[in-house]
Amino acid sequence: MLPVLFRFTFTSLWAQLLLYAVAVGTVGYIVFNGWRGAQGELDGKTRVRAPVNTTDRVLRAAGFGVAGAVLAWFGLKYALPAEAFPGGKGEGIPLHTYGVLLAGGFMTALTVAGRLAQDEWRQLKQVDGQWVDVEGPKKREQVMDMAFWLLVGGIGGSRLLFVLVNWRDYARDWTQVLSLGGGLVFYGGLIGAAVAAWFFARAHGMDFLRLADVCIPTVSLGQCLGRLGCFSAGCCWGDVAPASSATAVHFPGAGLAQDLLGQVGSASSLAYSSQVQDTRFVVESTGQVLHQAVPEAVRISDWVLQHGHTLGVYPTQLFESLGQLGLFVGLLYARRFRRFHGQIFALWLMAYAVLRSTVELFRGDVERGTLHGLLESMGAQGLAEVVPLEAWYNISTSQFISLCMFAFGATLLYRKGRRGVGAEPSGGLGPTPSAA
Repeated sequence: MLPVLFRFTFTSLWAQLLLYAVAVGTVGYIVFNGWRGAQGELDGKTRVRAPVNTTDRVLRAAGFGVAGAVLAWFGLKYALPAEAFPGGKGEGIPLHTYGVLLAGGFMTALTVAGRLAQDEWRQLKQVDGQWVDVEGPKKREQVMDMAFWLLVGGIGGSRLLFVLVNWRDYARDWTQVLSLGGGLVFYGGLIGAAVAAWFFARAHGMDFLRLADVCIPTVSLGQCLGRLGCFSAGCCWGDVAPASSATAVHFPGAGLAQDLLGQVGSASSLAYSSQVQDTRFVVESTGQVLHQAVPEAVRISDWVLQHGHTLGVYPTQLFESLGQLGLFVGLLYARRFRRFHGQIFALWLMAYAVLRSTVELFRGDVERGTLHGLLESMGAQGLAEVVPLEAWYNISTSQFISLCMFAFGATLLYRKGRRGVGAEPSGGLGPTPSAA
């Protein structure tokens, strides 16, 4: 586990001035991209955009600039001390492994999606005796532009689902919903990003299912790296494994995790923070978790406090990361045999639902939301006792969403497959030359 790669501090004047320069340059670059990416109004009949005017560019650049300035203000307030920025917290900038891998996964997925979009919509025309792709690069740029809205929809959706799953905690103080603390839920992000992509596709005259076929395999590529980030942070951990398990891993408590330079941090893994409060009992040799003491059983919190790290748990983050990589490679290969738009999208919905539901069987973080917790939060203690935490039928929120997602994917595959409409048998990946 490597939660923090490095922590940048800004105690000297030169470091503070450098951070201010970086903030100004970043906001300037955001404004420039807003100006450059402005587009004219789309004609609903011809699907052709009118030339962009200066007013549209200024308004778009101003909107981007305001958003960038707000983000820069929050960043400077967090990183700089009070003497360098009003109200500054002086926390510096920690380079979290989770954030690096999550951002790396997003950028990698976006880059691959852009390339796939260029191949998908390739249209060659002969210009001055040479064949030129006149459509593919445009679609690639559109996918790149869509990234901002996917990011907004993904973060908003993942945060919203996290709050809904843990609504009892936020019911005491709803102002914490907008706090920087708390977690994110992948399924919420997926749903939020899908809604954003649907609106984007509709606004730009793109077939959503065709766009989904292009982009959805790259979601698995990004999630492959994202789950490695989960492993580094010690979140989304697995259930207690038998002591003899060769795959069991331990997540450290406070004062054990180090950064790249070997400096020990004060934060503990999320898995440790959870187990140190777990009052249940466990038989270490078998990994069986119980609600009452039995011979050879020890209280989980006592064991964790004594050893300074978690019990051996299944590395579910690595399980899903490998599964997502296999899903990405498999769907790229399946694109060769696509018969209609939406086929790859439907296959991903079904395949990922199976993968996620299987991994959930090995998960041990009850904080993610389960049927037992839902019944407890509704005050149905009697029913909650019928569905104990360790029961196989105590499905999680993610497993319930997986069931719905699998059903939707199967329906889409069946209905579109019967019609056989959409793409060419080759999947529309080949060039389409036409005379200029």
